[in-house]
Amino acid sequence: MNKKTLIITSLLTLGIIQSGYKPWEEGMFPLSEIHKLDLKKAGLKIDQNNIYNPKGTSLVDALVNVGGCTGSFVSNEGLIITNHHCAFSAVQLASTVENDYLTNGFVAKTREQEIEAKGLTCRITDSYEDVSDRVLGAVAQIEDPASRLKIINDVMKNIVIEAERKDPSIKAEVSEMFIGKTYVLFRYKTIQDVRLVYVPNRQIGEFGGETDNWVWPRHTGDFSFMRAYVAPDGSPSKFSKDNVPYTPKKFLKVNAKGTNEEDFVFILGYPGKTFRHRPAAFIEYQEKFLLPYVSNLYDFQNSTMETIGKKDKATEIKLATRIKRNANVLKNYRGKLQGLKGIDLISKKKKEEEALIQFINNNVNAKAKYGNLMTEIDNLYKLINTDAQRDLWFTQIYSSTNLLTVAKNINAFKTALKAQPAAQKQDFFDQNIQKLKQTLSSTYESYDIDADRKIFKKMLEDASQFSPIQKVTAVNKITSKGANSNDVIDQYVESVFEVSKLKEANYVLNVLLQSPKSISTYNDGLLLFEDDIAKQINELKPEKDRRDGLLNKLMGDYVNIKEKFLNKDFIPDANSTLRLTYGYVKGYWPADASYMRPYTTIKGILEKGATGNPEFAYPEQIKALWNAKDFGLYAKKDLNDVPVSFLYNMDTTGGNSGSPIMNAYGELVGVNFDRAFGATINDYAWNDSYSRSIGVDIRYILWVASKIDKADFLVKEMGIRL
Repeated sequence: MNKKTLIITSLLTLGIIQSGYKPWEEGMFPLSEIHKLDLKKAGLKIDQNNIYNPKGTSLVDALVNVGGCTGSFVSNEGLIITNHHCAFSAVQLASTVENDYLTNGFVAKTREQEIEAKGLTCRITDSYEDVSDRVLGAVAQIEDPASRLKIINDVMKNIVIEAERKDPSIKAEVSEMFIGKTYVLFRYKTIQDVRLVYVPNRQIGEFGGETDNWVWPRHTGDFSFMRAYVAPDGSPSKFSKDNVPYTPKKFLKVNAKGTNEEDFVFILGYPGKTFRHRPAAFIEYQEKFLLPYVSNLYDFQNSTMETIGKKDKATEIKLATRIKRNANVLKNYRGKLQGLKGIDLISKKKKEEEALIQFINNNVNAKAKYGNLMTEIDNLYKLINTDAQRDLWFTQIYSSTNLLTVAKNINAFKTALKAQPAAQKQDFFDQNIQKLKQTLSSTYESYDIDADRKIFKKMLEDASQFSPIQKVTAVNKITSKGANSNDVIDQYVESVFEVSKLKEANYVLNVLLQSPKSISTYNDGLLLFEDDIAKQINELKPEKDRRDGLLNKLMGDYVNIKEKFLNKDFIPDANSTLRLTYGYVKGYWPADASYMRPYTTIKGILEKGATGNPEFAYPEQIKALWNAKDFGLYAKKDLNDVPVSFLYNMDTTGGNSGSPIMNAYGELVGVNFDRAFGATINDYAWNDSYSRSIGVDIRYILWVASKIDKADFLVKEMGIRL
C-alpha cells in the first residue's frame, strides 16, 4: 500500500471516529430501513431522501429488475445498463450461425435495429406495505405446522389478488422478509417489451471466462445495454413495432470521471438470497449436502455439454447459456465450501447457540417460550438430512434433462384435459394449447439429444445408489429388472430415447399437440417415467409441507429470541426485493503479504493475453489503442491507463449483478458484476476483511463503447460530452 493510501485511510478513520459514525457490521438494507441510516456521516453528499422518497421521485425510480438481475435507466428514452451476463440468454436466443451476436457482439445504431430480448422483462418497484400483522394474525391460534404454512401462503395469495384487483396496472408480490416473522407487500410495474441495444464482443464481455470468474484481479467488460418499450399510450405491451421507448420517472446521471480509492459509494439493487440468520444445523446441511452435490453435478453436466458443443456451432450456441449458468453456480458453491471451512462458520454458530441457550435458560419468560427451541431445530434438521440426497435429486431432475421438462408439461396438460367434462374438452384445448406450445418451444431452444441422454443416464445412476429409505420409485422400477444396475440403466436410456417422439420438436408441436385426441392417446417411456416421478413427489408432499411449516415457525422464533439476546434489530436476509448497501472503494489482504489494489487496467488485459490462455484472448484494437495511449476522456491520471474493474467493500450477492454503483452524489460510476472468491461466503457471513465485490468501471464501459464499438451515439445519449 502506498503512502497516499495510508494517509487517506488514516484520515477517513479519524473522521469516522470524530463524527461519531459507526461503520455497519453488514447490510443489505430494505427501503423501510434506509431512513434509520446516517449516510451523510458515511460520506453521502446529497440529501438522503434523494435515494428513496416514498412521496416523490428518487434514485430508486431509476432501478429495474431485469431477468433476475438489476439494471438502471441511464437516459430518458428507456436506455438500461446492466451486465453482459444478464443479457447473455437473450443474446443467445437472438444468435444464429450466420449472425453470431454471442461471439461478435451487437450494436444497434438505430432504433429499428434493436433486437427483441426474448425471455426478459423489466420490473420496477412501485411501492411497499408491511402486511405482517394480517399474515401472522391468521395463524395466531394454529398449532399444526402444515396447516399454519398453508394458511400463511393462502393469505399471501389473497393479499396479492386484492392488490392487483385494486390497481390492475401493477403486479403484486408478498415477500417474506424474516421467515415466519415479517411479510411485506410489494407492488411492481412490469415492462414486457425489452430490446437489445449494445452488447460488446464476448472477448470483452466475458474476458477471463471461468479462469477469472469469482477472482480478483479482474478485467471483464461485463456490461450491456437494453431499451424498455411500452405501447404508445404508455401501458405495458408485448413486443410490437408500434411500441415506443419508455420514459422513466428517473434516470441516473453518468459520471465519466469514475472513482478514486477510499471514495464513498453505494448500490441499489435486487439481491437474491442470503442465509445469515440461520442456525448451525442449516449451515451443516449446506456444507454436507447441497453445496457439494450441486457443484459436482454441474461440473459433470458442463464437461458433457462442452464436449457435445464441439460438434457444430449451432449446438455450441444452443448450450452456451446453460453452461455459463452452471459454471457460475459451481464455482460459487465451491468458493462457499472453501469459505465455510476457512472461517469454521459451523463452530462459530454452535458457540453462539450455546450462549443463546444459556441466555434462554437464565430468563424465566424466555425459557417458558423458547426452552426447547434449539433442540427442536436440531431434531428437524436431523430428519431433513435423512433424505437430503433424494430431495436434492428431485430438485435437479427436471432442469437436468430438457425432455423430462417437456414430459412434465405434456403430462400436466393431459391431466388437466382429462379432468374436463367431455363437452368442454375442445374449448379447454383451444384456450390453452398455444401457451403449452410456447412453453415447450422455449424448452427445445436449449435442447440437445446427446446432452440429454448422457445427463439423464447420470441422474439415474446417482439415484440407483441411494439408500433404501431414499429410493426413487421410478428408478427402482428400472434397476429391478437386472442384477447390474448400470447395465440396465444403459439399456433403458438407449431404448427410451430411441422410441420417444418427444425428442422431435417438430412432431410434438405440429402433430402431437394437434388435437385433444392426439395428445390424450399418446404415451411413451419418458412420459411414464415423469408420471412416476410426479406421483412420488406428490406422495412426499404432506411430510415436506409439515417440515416446511415447522421450520417456518421455528425460524421466526429463532430470530425473535436472537434479537433479544443480542439486543439489536437484524437486517432481513436478501430475498430479491430492492435493497441498499454502501461502503468504500478499497483493496484488501486475501492472504499474508498479498495486498490487492482496488483497480485493474487495460495493461492487465494485455499481460493476461500474453499467457496464451484462450480465455484471455481480446480484440486486437485494444492492444493497438493501448500502445497509442489513445484513452480519450477515460484515463485515470495516477494510473496513466483506463481502469477496467474496481473493488469495494459493499454487501452484495446474486441478483446484485448489474446493480448501479453510485458515488456520493448519486451518479453512476460503475456496474456491479461479481465478488472476489473469498466473498462467495457472503450469503452466510459478511466481514470487511474478506468481503469484496467487483464492478466494471464506467470509464472502461465508455472507452469500449466509443473506441472499440464506435457507439458514440449511446455515449451521447447518456449525456457525456465528447
